[in-house]
Amino acid sequence: MIGNFIADHVKGNLINTFDEEIRSGIILHRAIDHFTDHHPLVEQSKLRLRNEFRKYAPVIVDVFYDHFLARDWEKYHHLTLAEYTKTTYLLLENHAAILPDRTKYMLNYMKTQNWLLGYAQLEGMEKALNGLSRRTTFESKMEFAHIALQENYNDFDKEFTEFFQELRLFVSTFITK
Repeated sequence: MIGNFIADHVKGNLINTFDEEIRSGIILHRAIDHFTDHHPLVEQSKLRLRNEFRKYAPVIVDVFYDHFLARDWEKYHHLTLAEYTKTTYLLLENHAAILPDRTKYMLNYMKTQNWLLGYAQLEGMEKALNGLSRRTTFESKMEFAHIALQENYNDFDKEFTEFFQELRLFVSTFITK
C-alpha cells in the first residue's frame, strides 16, 4: 500500500532505495497507471471532457473515477470507507520517515481535508477539483468539472464500473505473476 501511495513521487532510480515490498507497490501502481491510460473505456470518458478541459481531461477522469470507487466502496472492500481511510492514514503516518517530501506534503492536506472520505460525495468532488484547479500552472477550468460530472453522471458511472471490473482482473493476474 505504501509503495502504491508514493509511486507518483518516486522518479527514476529512486525506486531502488526502497525495500522489495514497497518497490512491488510502486511497480504495481505504474502498471495500473499504464493499464488505465490505455484503456478504451477510460479514453471514452476522457474524450467526453477533452474539448472543454483539454490536457486536464485525464486528471479529471481520475478524480471522477475516485468518486465512483468511494461511493461504492463497500462493494469492493470488507471495511467501510471510513474505517479504511482511518487505517490508511495511520499506516502512512507510521511510515512517514520513508515517504518522499512531496508525499508528506500532500498527505497533510489529504488527512486534514479527508479527501478519501470526501470523494464519495459530489460536494467532496467539487472541493477536490477546485483545489486541483488552484494548483495548476495553466488555466484548467477544473473548478467547473463537477458540472460535467453531474451532466454525464450515468455515462461516467457505467464506464467506471465496466473499467473497474477489468482493472481488478488485471491487478489479480499482475500480482500472481
